[in-house]
Amino acid sequence: MTIIGHQKQWEFLKKSAELGKLSHAYLFTGQEKLGKKRVALEFLSLLFGQDPSGHPDLILLQPIGTQIQISQIRDLSWQLSLKPYSAKIKAAIIDQAHLMNAEAQNCFLKTLEEPRGNTILILITEYPEFLFPTIRSRCEIIKFYPLPKKEIEDYLKEQGIKEREVQIISQISEGKLGVAIDFLKEPKKLKEREELINELIKLTKSDLIFRFQYAKKISKRPDLKEILNLWLSYFRENLISNLNSQANPKILKKLTMILQKIQSTNFLISTTNVNPRLALEILMLEI
Repeated sequence: MTIIGHQKQWEFLKKSAELGKLSHAYLFTGQEKLGKKRVALEFLSLLFGQDPSGHPDLILLQPIGTQIQISQIRDLSWQLSLKPYSAKIKAAIIDQAHLMNAEAQNCFLKTLEEPRGNTILILITEYPEFLFPTIRSRCEIIKFYPLPKKEIEDYLKEQGIKEREVQIISQISEGKLGVAIDFLKEPKKLKEREELINELIKLTKSDLIFRFQYAKKISKRPDLKEILNLWLSYFRENLISNLNSQANPKILKKLTMILQKIQSTNFLISTTNVNPRLALEILMLEI
């Protein structure tokens, strides 16, 4: 596995390992699909001396539904209490750590306060503010940022992608390597993206009945979060275009409000048990 971008973060982690100054817990923060988990796995590969994927001394914890439950954290604590199977350390990656509910966070805090043996914990999250301050304060916080467009372009060229597709993918990835990789794995996503944008344009010109019907349809889709991210990208580009052309302030205000509503809707759907259809219907009143 190769690290694409994030060189400052990687050099810090690598240097910490070389000097033997590892933290017991790390908090990787930043937008989704920036490559945080990729860096975490590469870091553990360095510590394990081999690929950690499927390694018996690595625990990968992910939410069940929309939460990480206390039972998962209790099981994690038990697994970390056992001696390493073959590596020198035991490690855990908690993906979407912000989805730990209050009980789970309280339980996890005990694991942070009373570490057992030689363990490394890596929490990955888009929303660090959802974690207790006491958890954040006990972690080494490493922030991740979108990659420069050129770094994604270079990566795509190395994969043998045609120049036209390189430009399209690097543009719509918005600095998120994970998004670019998704397009590489599933080329049909580019066509699907175009279809979704056409549907969105039609949506903005339709009445509420059509919008509510559309909300009902997409509320059941497993890729709803991706659809909302696409809407964000579309309206953000629209806003930038209008800013550059010095458009009517009312248009700019409307686009800004739409962006805020999409962000809040995406946030609610991603982090709570809100009814997706209801959240989308409220959003439809603004688009």
